[in-house]
Parts: sequence; C-alpha cells; structure tokens
Amino acid sequence: MPQVKPSVQLIRYTPAPQELVAMAGKICYSASDLGALRDGVEARDQAKYLEKVTGMGHHSLLEHASFTFGIEGVSRSLLAQITRHRIASFSVQSQRYVALGDAGCGEGFDYIVPPAISALGEEAIAEFHAQMAQIDRWYQQWRERLGGETAANEDARFVLPNAAATRMITTMNARELLHFFEVRGCNRAQWEINEISRRMFALCYREAPALFGRAGPKCLYGACPEGKMSCGRAGEVRREFAALRDGVDMAREGAGEPR
Repeated sequence: MPQVKPSVQLIRYTPAPQELVAMAGKICYSASDLGALRDGVEARDQAKYLEKVTGMGHHSLLEHASFTFGIEGVSRSLLAQITRHRIASFSVQSQRYVALGDAGCGEGFDYIVPPAISALGEEAIAEFHAQMAQIDRWYQQWRERLGGETAANEDARFVLPNAAATRMITTMNARELLHFFEVRGCNRAQWEINEISRRMFALCYREAPALFGRAGPKCLYGACPEGKMSCGRAGEVRREFAALRDGVDMAREGAGEPR
C-alpha cells in the first residue's frame, strides 16, 4: 500500500507583494495620487519601510497580499487542524466523490505513517502497514456492498482512518500567514502541521523576505509564551529557522537575485 510523504508548492501569490503592501501603507500618509505612489514604490527598495511599519503593528497592510499553496501527502488528521485557521480558503479532495485506492489493483489508499511509529522499528512499521491494509479491505468491501458509486463512497469512508492521505489547495493572506507560522511553527504544534508550516514559511520568505523575515514562533525573538508547557528548546528552534532563512538566501543569491 502507498505510504506517502508531504509535499508543499506555492502555486500563486499576489504579484510584487512587498510593493503592494508598501503602497497600501504609504497611501495612508501621502497626498500623492495612486500613479505617483506606485512609481515611487517601484523605484526604491521597500524592505526597511516594511520592517518599520510591520514592526509598529500595522499588520492590516499585510492583508492585501495573498499566497496560494498546493499541499499533498498529508493526513486527514492535519486537515482537522489546518482548517481551524478561519481567515483562509480551503479546497480539499473529497472522500465522497473520489474513491480512495482501487479494489482491482491491490494497492489500497495512500496513508501517512507517523514518525513515532517509524522510530519503533521495522516490526512496528509492518504492523501499521498491515492495519492499513485491513482497513482498506473493509473500505472496499463496503463500497462494493453499497454499490460502488458516490453514494457508496460517502458511507464506506466512515471506516477510513485519520492516517488516510489527502490533498488540498489553501489560500491565506500575509497577515494570517504570520499568525500561522507563529503558532504552527512552534515545537509544541503537532509534528505534521509543524513540518508543513515550515515549508510554507520557506516558500513565502523566498518571494517576500521583507514581509516574512521575522516570521515564526515567538521564541525566536523573546521568551516562550507557553510557560510551563514550553518545549525548552528555544535555541534549537532559532537555529532551525535561521537555517531555513539562510538556505533560501543562498538559493536566491545563487539565482542572481538580491538578498
């Protein structure tokens, strides 16, 4: 049966997001018309200005820029978490209209093996695979008994596990992404959404470093707000995010783009 790994792509984003956010900020304090504002913003690097206004808490400006991601190889368990971020749009592969696996090929549905189970060794992994295979047999049996069409899928899916893989497209504006990276980039976030959030962060930072240069959990720049619930590894988290930023900066530099 197919064991899958997570994949994240940045499908689309607001063109020139940093210039747009800068223009949105400057129109609040300028008597210039839109044409003059646009020309002025395009003529100069806006990084320092953006750092200043976002540092002052003017985060409403960030809502003008949005980013759309394609996410695959993640579990239905992750779906239950990511959709809690209400200022976002989600389109998810349906378990009603899409029959998982193929009863005729013997491969079954795609699923995710949690790292904690993989860490137990080959015997534990084999046991997990066997359990998924049994669930797939139950699922296919119910689909067949119920008619094998859409109406069958919607009821047969009740036996599917949280491990079953799904794919989605999600769109968030830059302000919501800062919140997403703050809470889901934290070590206390569940491992799957933590990994997805960090991949999304690297993609956003690649395209708009002035907007996302200080994105991430609060422990990057101060004390952990989790108190007694803290993971106690703030230094490790800081090194991990520094490595993510450095990796993106080096890639941009290698492509001949300004850092």
